[in-house]
Amino acid sequence: MPTNTTLPPPSIFHMLEKNVGKTLLVILNQSYGFEGSLVALTHDPPGIWLSNAEAVVFRSTIANPIPQITGREDRSEIFINLNAVQRIEILHEDRK
Repeated sequence: MPTNTTLPPPSIFHMLEKNVGKTLLVILNQSYGFEGSLVALTHDPPGIWLSNAEAVVFRSTIANPIPQITGREDRSEIFINLNAVQRIEILHEDRK
C-alpha cells in the first residue's frame, strides 16, 4: 500500500538559491530598502549578500498610495539580515 507523503514547502533559502545572480529589491520597511544583485546566502545568521547595491527610498501620497522609488544612493556590497526584511522582489532584466 503506497503511503501518501507530502514534502514540506520550499524554504526561503531554496527560493533564493534559484535566483543567485538576479537583481532583487529588498524592502526593509515602508520607506526604505535595497536593490542589487544577489551573490550569496548565509544560514547563520540568516541573510543575503547583494553586490552593486543601491539604497532606495520609497514615498507614497494620498493621491498615489502605492509606494514609488524616489531616491537612490550607491552602497556597493551589503549584507542584509533576513530577520529585518519585510518583502523581497525579483526584478526583470530590462529594469533601469
